[in-house]
Amino acid sequence: MGRLGSGVRRGTLALAVALLAACTALYQNHGYVPRDADLEQVIVGTSTREDVGKAVGRPSSTGLLTGGAWYYVGSRFRHYGLREPQEIDRQVVAISFDESGIVENVERFGLEKGQVVVLSRRVTDSNIKGLGFLRQLLGNIGNVSAGQLFEND
Repeated sequence: MGRLGSGVRRGTLALAVALLAACTALYQNHGYVPRDADLEQVIVGTSTREDVGKAVGRPSSTGLLTGGAWYYVGSRFRHYGLREPQEIDRQVVAISFDESGIVENVERFGLEKGQVVVLSRRVTDSNIKGLGFLRQLLGNIGNVSAGQLFEND
């Protein structure tokens, strides 16, 4: 009986360890956002589209956007057990170009409590273009409740 009791204890211990390991948070990154060190190679008023492409790479979603700016989007998700994945961070780097293809603005946006926050900005003028797109991209997280979805029915 001693062998059977010790086998049950070992099995119970192994099951407990497996359950605890399953509840560990896992993190996944989606998208690409250039590092600040890479963005320092982009000089506002001097760098061209080709220079930006060499320094930080081309964005993956250029087919969806107008030619006036490039947007790099990166998100970080936390997966915890059987729960739905939760987005814990999102950043967007926007590089705007003038008509001749010279860099006008380099901006980094993030989220704080569901609101768009400018994390860093290097601009040649104060007229920031494309902010409406960024607000749509970043600002819709958690803004729609189930009551709003069925309000017009």
